[in-house]
Amino acid sequence: MRRIACLIAIALLSACVPTGGQGPSNAPPPVDGSRRGADGLEVGHRLMEAGEFELALKAYYRAAGEQGINADVLSAIGSANLQLGRLGQAEKVLRRALEQDPAFVPAINNLGVVLMEAGQFGEARVMFQKAFALDSGTSDSIRDNLKLAIARTENAVYADPEFVEEDPTFNLVRRGEGDYVLLSQL
Repeated sequence: MRRIACLIAIALLSACVPTGGQGPSNAPPPVDGSRRGADGLEVGHRLMEAGEFELALKAYYRAAGEQGINADVLSAIGSANLQLGRLGQAEKVLRRALEQDPAFVPAINNLGVVLMEAGQFGEARVMFQKAFALDSGTSDSIRDNLKLAIARTENAVYADPEFVEEDPTFNLVRRGEGDYVLLSQL
């Protein structure tokens, strides 16, 4: 009798132990197909603001996969590469963005920043002038970039140490709120 009671107790206890089967307690939650993940561009912009440039680049690549390759995505990828110090990659990507949309002001400005960093002051000045004209002069950061580029091109010609700014600051421009500041290493 005692043996039967032990067997019944073991049987009852084994029924309470999860076995990994397909019972209701082990079912995964249902998938809600109506919800979308965060926009890769917006996530990338927030990561850029936080100084997480490598993660921002990954978010921009994700945006390219979700939205396709367009001037906005390419401009963002170029800007992240610029912040990572990859001037050659940044220039190629930003020029590709301008092939798709020659009037995309953030890409024009950011290409100007790349060119300034590379020491190509004349072409950078042209880019900033174009961005300033297309923006109708409403962006302070583009206006400041143009002023610095003009000063750099004039300083390159005259080389008067009195007018050479030792640590100029160039501003990255992106679509939406905010801007990114890039310290020149010239």
